[in-house]
Amino acid sequence: MKQLESIEQYNELAQNENVIMMFSADWCGDCRYIEPELPEIEAAFPEYTFVHVDRDKFIDICVEHEIMGIPSFLAYKDGKEVGRFVSKDRKTKEEITNFIETLSA
Repeated sequence: MKQLESIEQYNELAQNENVIMMFSADWCGDCRYIEPELPEIEAAFPEYTFVHVDRDKFIDICVEHEIMGIPSFLAYKDGKEVGRFVSKDRKTKEEITNFIETLSA
């Protein structure tokens, strides 16, 4: 999974790629819980670029997009937000997969 390096990169990816942003932090236990499943989830959806957004480094992006809980996911296609799976709750592989599958519906 790519690591977000700058706000400019976030905006560029959101405008020009089919991308799923995963908001997370090193200290987040629920984020660590899902981490082992992420490579399999990424492999199942090659049409998306997956990008890790460190909540602590990019708090302004989190505030702007109302990401108050982590782990959370935002999806973009053709420059538009097409889905959000945002809450403070722990997410399972099945829940994340279901979220991504609804994006193509």
